[in-house]
Amino acid sequence: MFRPRSVLLSSPVSGRRGRIMTTTANQPKELWEAVLGDLQMHVTRPSFETWLKNTVGIAFRDGEFVVGTPNAFVAEMLEQRMYSLISLTAERVVKGPVEVRFQVLLSEDGDANDEPEDADDQRLTEAGPTGVLHPTFNPKARLTTLNTKYTFGRFVVGKSNELAHAAAEAVSNRSGEVYSPLVLYGSVGLGKTHLMHAIGHRAVANGLSLIYATTEEFTNEYIKAIGEGRTEEFRDRYRSADVLLLDDIQFLIGKEQTQEGFFHTFNALHMTNRQIVITSDRPVSALTLLEDRIQSRLAGGLVVDIQAPDIETRLAILRAKAETINQDVPQTVLDFLAERIHKNIRELEGSLNRVVAYADLTGSLLDVELVKRAIDGLADPDEHRAIPDYLVVDTVAAHYGVDQQALKGRKRDKKTAQARQMAMYLMREDSNMGLTAIGRVLGGKDHTTVAHGCDRIATQLPVDAQLRRDLFKIREALAAA
Repeated sequence: MFRPRSVLLSSPVSGRRGRIMTTTANQPKELWEAVLGDLQMHVTRPSFETWLKNTVGIAFRDGEFVVGTPNAFVAEMLEQRMYSLISLTAERVVKGPVEVRFQVLLSEDGDANDEPEDADDQRLTEAGPTGVLHPTFNPKARLTTLNTKYTFGRFVVGKSNELAHAAAEAVSNRSGEVYSPLVLYGSVGLGKTHLMHAIGHRAVANGLSLIYATTEEFTNEYIKAIGEGRTEEFRDRYRSADVLLLDDIQFLIGKEQTQEGFFHTFNALHMTNRQIVITSDRPVSALTLLEDRIQSRLAGGLVVDIQAPDIETRLAILRAKAETINQDVPQTVLDFLAERIHKNIRELEGSLNRVVAYADLTGSLLDVELVKRAIDGLADPDEHRAIPDYLVVDTVAAHYGVDQQALKGRKRDKKTAQARQMAMYLMREDSNMGLTAIGRVLGGKDHTTVAHGCDRIATQLPVDAQLRRDLFKIREALAAA
């Protein structure tokens, strides 16, 4: 019987979009066990034993729940036959919108478990993870692999992402020859990681070796290599790859030692014409706490942003998702969801999963009225996160006991400076405001000053308990306002 192996999880790091719900390495496993407990009451015992029993929670971050399966056949069956039920159940457990994705685990010998004999013609992926150089000293302890759903064929192209898509296609077809590094930036859930994984699949199909890692994984491995005196092995591993995919570069902020390791890795790959692809949640110019030499290297490549999808693209995404989950969804429902969910593709797709599951479980007609009930409380993130800037300033000033005008002025005493930086952070995180707009609200501060203030709070939150309490109390006050 398949026994899910232990999976090494990276430590959570807070950043602009880094509200990681995982607080310990075991929490994803415990959350998934709670989901399984609920699912066991809604499916037959044979179905549970066959498809669900040997799954395991791997990671939970930014609304994405990664679930390990013993083989690709189980992953495909869960995706095609049970996704709606699983998604809705997971949302009940975590009390929020969730996108579930399935990832094949490695067995003790480092290979995927055998599939049933009749599964050969039912695989989902265009190009599986064969050829991926796993960035860990122990290949059996691998966490991240390429998502089988994130291919070019499944990427919906629109005005908001067509340049990023074209650039990704270009580097896939001429790896290392053009646009290295390629830097894709934009908010959470807009398709940066999808394009990165698509590049990875194409690279593998072309016979290239690659390493895909999150910045957290790169950091953890580098620190481990130093601690164990294996930095040469670390260097050799990364510098031997034809393609390096590094996700969420903003999490290098505040990690001077790791920045040093990244800089030399980058240079070695760049000098030998290897392909480097990087994602970030902000422009390179706003990564103000990264070393200047790293910012310069990144800016020297092709930097492309991905915008929030327009209404036509949102409709196309919903149609593609409906086709993927084999559901005939009325156009009126698609129109309503596309109008209601504005900015985040992950929540857009998650809302469709939710309404389909709601209709299935209640035996109701899938229409707009049902959709209104099903997504109550899951409206577009802007409707409940876009807090007016004046309310942020007023609430922060009251919490710290400083005058509102002081936040907009030039006073630099410790209390006023921290209050000002907290206001900047909240306006970026909870009001979805740009750096320039925040600067205008706070008395004409330039975008560099605002970016520094936001990053200062983000880097201090993991290590400053009082700051975390301040943030919690301010957000409570804003929610009650």
